[in-house]
Amino acid sequence: MPKAIWEGAVLAESDKCVVVEGNQYFPPASLQRGYFKPSQKTTVCPWKGVAHYYDLEANGKTNPAAAWYYPEPKEAAHQIKDHVAFWKGVQIQS
Repeated sequence: MPKAIWEGAVLAESDKCVVVEGNQYFPPASLQRGYFKPSQKTTVCPWKGVAHYYDLEANGKTNPAAAWYYPEPKEAAHQIKDHVAFWKGVQIQS
C-alpha cells in the first residue's frame, strides 16, 4: 500500500491512490491532516486546472508547498479531485 513519508512521518497511506503522470494522488481521507498547513501557492496545469498547495510540518521542520491538490479539476482530471500528491523530498513507498 503506498505511503507518503517525510522526516519520518507518514503523511498519507492508501490502497486507493490514483496515478497521474507518474504521481500517486492520495485520497483526502488517507491524509494525516496534522502535518498539512494551507499554502497561498497556486499553479495552473493546462489539462488538470488550478493546483493548490500545502506546506508540510513534521518534527520541527517545514517543507513549503510540498503537497498539491486540485479542488476543482478540469473534466479530464476529475478522478483526482481533492486527492493530494507530493514532491520536494517526500518519499512514496509501496
